[in-house]
Amino acid sequence: MLILASASPRRQELLRQIGLRFRVEVSDAKEITEEEGGLLLPSGYAMENARRKAMSVAKRFPHDIVIGADTVVALDDDGRNVIFGKPKNEKDAERMLSTLSGRAHSVYTGLTVAMGRQRYIDVVLTRVRFAVLDHDEIARYVATGEPMDKAGGYAIQGRAAAFIEEIKGSYSNVVGLPLNALYSLTKKAGIHLYDDYGA
Repeated sequence: MLILASASPRRQELLRQIGLRFRVEVSDAKEITEEEGGLLLPSGYAMENARRKAMSVAKRFPHDIVIGADTVVALDDDGRNVIFGKPKNEKDAERMLSTLSGRAHSVYTGLTVAMGRQRYIDVVLTRVRFAVLDHDEIARYVATGEPMDKAGGYAIQGRAAAFIEEIKGSYSNVVGLPLNALYSLTKKAGIHLYDDYGA
């Protein structure tokens, strides 16, 4: 069985988009917080959380193939990587969006494909540039509720698409699951997604 170790509706939609059959088993792993991950590069932060999610579920289902993923938004602020996870509240979402306004930032998704004790790991980077947003635009967007469960406080597949000036790299990575990287990783692991898990 193919298992997605995530409750994210976006990741589930992406797997359905490419025609896969899978089951969802939410991980109970303790994720690194932004504060705890301060010594890690954003790529390492995303990879470690993806590994934790996948291995937590793989322990319960050792004979299945488990996909773990974690997405973070990072901004280079005077040589220091500032990591944005999910907003804690509306004020935090407004802060994130104000900081990203008019600037380019990086979106990293860590991926782990686990089969028993075997695991295959990758991380994908996409660069996204926001248009300049004023306070009212940000407040109206936050009031929709869309930012509240999204890394960086925005959904590129939702209303925030209107704010994006430029994207370099994988679009599905920004949504939360880089599909080409996942396909490549499963091939490396000897898994034939469409032969074995195609809908």
